[in-house]
Amino acid sequence: MDLPFPDLSPLAVALALCVALLAGVVKGIVGFAMPMIMISGLSSLMTPEIALAGLILPTLITNGMQALRQGPRAAVGSIGRFRLFLLVGLVALLISSQLVAVLRAEILLLAIGVPVAGFACLQLAGWQPKLGGQTRGLDVGIGAFAGFIGGLSGVWGPPVVAYLTAMNTEKRDQMRIQGVIYGLGAVVLTFAHILSGVFDRAGAVFSAALIVPAVLGMWLGGKVQDRIDQRAFKRATLVVLLVAAANLIRRALF
Repeated sequence: MDLPFPDLSPLAVALALCVALLAGVVKGIVGFAMPMIMISGLSSLMTPEIALAGLILPTLITNGMQALRQGPRAAVGSIGRFRLFLLVGLVALLISSQLVAVLRAEILLLAIGVPVAGFACLQLAGWQPKLGGQTRGLDVGIGAFAGFIGGLSGVWGPPVVAYLTAMNTEKRDQMRIQGVIYGLGAVVLTFAHILSGVFDRAGAVFSAALIVPAVLGMWLGGKVQDRIDQRAFKRATLVVLLVAAANLIRRALF
């Protein structure tokens, strides 16, 4: 069997397909966490650079599906509403992606993991933040932070989800907005890592192989998501957010 990476065994490829399937299921239910699950699972099977290359195309395709689930008009409306957030985040992502080879990401992973884990724990315990709504300052600050960490690690979901959850965003709106934000981020990430050399020909072949299980998993997760109410959706989101944040802390420390 000819593999795009000679160091990957057929077993490693089979396990990578399972990781993509699981990541798709979780994304279908709560709308995020695919990059976090894939980078964590794949990194245990291969080098971080190969793992990062592998998540790019599944993330790009599934976010496009999620953004367009209520149709192009709704997606365009979400782009307009979060245009400042997107612009700032995408610029930060493009800049930080070029630092992958020279900048240690551990401090940034810890900086995002600790507050997000705290936020999720407080929310699960019953604390409800009184966020007045979307503001330009929050769009700029959270957009820059999410984009910067995303370019370094391929993960930019936790601060976005925390922001939307704090605004008590309706379930369908949150799923679509996340798809739009992550989808446009995935487009920039793809081009950024073509420039950085992470997403080369071999990386593209490996990443393409993970598309089918990721899409299948997202379809299965979507069936579950359609059946749960707003309260259950928010709780599931917070649980996944807590697990994701704990994993970021683990990656930073170990």
